[in-house]
Amino acid sequence: MAKKTKIKKTLVEQILTKAKVPHKGLQINALEGQLPEEIERSQIYKTLALTGDKTGTVIGIVPITEHLAEKKLAKISGNKKVSMIPQKELEKTTGYIHGANNPVGIRQKHHFPIYIDNSALTRETIIVSAGELGHSIEINAKELANFVEATFADIKEDSK
Repeated sequence: MAKKTKIKKTLVEQILTKAKVPHKGLQINALEGQLPEEIERSQIYKTLALTGDKTGTVIGIVPITEHLAEKKLAKISGNKKVSMIPQKELEKTTGYIHGANNPVGIRQKHHFPIYIDNSALTRETIIVSAGELGHSIEINAKELANFVEATFADIKEDSK
């Protein structure tokens, strides 16, 4: 009888499981564009690391179908302006490579302020990276926000 290969949980999934935060591990790579039919692209949220002129690193989480409004994030985070952290400095700053940034892992290592776009409140669950490329978690946005001490705010660019 063939052994069933068990997918190893990422550190993020282990942290959430230990803390008894309900979530579901998914094997998807949102950057590649290959998604199961039951997943809408707008349900997937990207975790962006920026640097503020007053506060230092700030994390913004928006749907992958949207753009982050840097002016809105700057204002809500107490900065005059914020800018994306260059990819070459990303791993040094957050501990994760481009495409693997996630609020759970970042909160465990650093106490950067985290802001989740209000649109997440309109969904039952959102999908964020689980800390490794090709691994994601589906989680209730409020549960995630409580766990990582995030604030909900209007931080995506307005539709034109």
